[in-house]
Amino acid sequence: MQHQSELKTEFEAFLQSHPDCEYVDVLLPDLCNIIRGKRISRDQFDKLYTEGLQIPSSIYLLDVNGNCTDAGGRGFSDGDPDVQIWPVLGSLKLTPWVGPGAAQVMGCLYELDGSPCEVDPRHVLKKVVERFHASGLNPVVALELEFYLLDASSAETNQPSPPVLPETGRQATATQVYSLADLDGFTGFLSEVETICRIQDIPVGATTAEYAVGQYEINLNHVDDPLKAADDAILLQRVVKGIARKHGAVASFMAKPYSDGAGNGLHVHVSVLDGDGKNIFNDGSEEGNDKLRHAVAGALELLPESMAIFAPNVNSFRRFAPNLYVPTAATWGYNNRSVALRVPAGSPESKRIEHRVAGADANPYLALAAVLAGVHHGLINEATPPEPRADNAGAELDPQMPFTWQAALDQFAQGDSLSDYLGESYSRLYKECKQTELDAFSREFTPLEYQWYLSPE
Repeated sequence: MQHQSELKTEFEAFLQSHPDCEYVDVLLPDLCNIIRGKRISRDQFDKLYTEGLQIPSSIYLLDVNGNCTDAGGRGFSDGDPDVQIWPVLGSLKLTPWVGPGAAQVMGCLYELDGSPCEVDPRHVLKKVVERFHASGLNPVVALELEFYLLDASSAETNQPSPPVLPETGRQATATQVYSLADLDGFTGFLSEVETICRIQDIPVGATTAEYAVGQYEINLNHVDDPLKAADDAILLQRVVKGIARKHGAVASFMAKPYSDGAGNGLHVHVSVLDGDGKNIFNDGSEEGNDKLRHAVAGALELLPESMAIFAPNVNSFRRFAPNLYVPTAATWGYNNRSVALRVPAGSPESKRIEHRVAGADANPYLALAAVLAGVHHGLINEATPPEPRADNAGAELDPQMPFTWQAALDQFAQGDSLSDYLGESYSRLYKECKQTELDAFSREFTPLEYQWYLSPE
């Protein structure tokens, strides 16, 4: 738990700088990457920062529709007891797009005795990072998030539709990857996102137009605190969605909104520093050293049992198809976008691994935890990777990889290495929660069933 004195000091300084602040949204990103939480008025500010707030821990184990899964007996079975919310130090910021006098703060769950609450993905990631620190290492990470801008009607019809161009009032019909003109079409939206991110200290980098109509990517800069990197990814998504609504559009981080369009990915860049702050992957060469290859090998080894984290729902797996610059096998290579783990070109000092498997719908805390678990596993065990690929490694799906939701959940449950990092208890909770969601999805009838099977010839 953060020291209460530091929290109180931050809170008092914020109120002094922003005396007109009327309420704060306490953000609690759950297992499904949905931000839940509480909105507290000014007369409750002091309580949040001196006593914490209470909430049932089961809200972190809801399915994507907000239904209690009772995973691990948390919910109906145990009477749904409360735990405590404490604010995350350094995360109290204004939210101008919400309205005047509005602010937000990240929350973190603790048991009533002050110990970390195991259901909070933030604690799961923290445990993995602590494994690095115990080894005298510190991971540096950067996340890249892809999303679609959709027409506002998409939220009402549940059918994705390209956005309306502000300048012409006409619906977008085409795109050119890396097109500056496509960025110009939504300059107001993108500029406001950048402005708000600066206010909230979210370290945004480049923005690019991607492969499909209305698809964009915003990069977050490298930081040496993976927990902050995951916080920033959550906050960036909230900003993008909020500003999109303000501009009469909908922003979606769904993995595959269009059957014939590119998917949305969450790419994770990782380098590792030693105790002297030096990149352990750098030996002065273009290829990097054995430590780089050990890290790659570990990440590849844990990839099959990590798929349930990187692809957390049925739509997530629609991203994986041949020749879409999406990984279709446990592969790696240098400057090759068809592989799962890419070593980008660049100076030896910036040598890093780009993990390209997760979808933008993945929980960033859990996705980072799984990526870093693989890297640490490889470094500690001095694992050896297969030969790097220089050809098209994405031409076909590898049948050894779990590219369906049930297969991924089964592999996740059977694996030992990843659960050792995430914690066996949390791994069981995650599997139970997602299995409940999958079973509920499978019970739903679809129009295609009637079209195919109601009256076959």
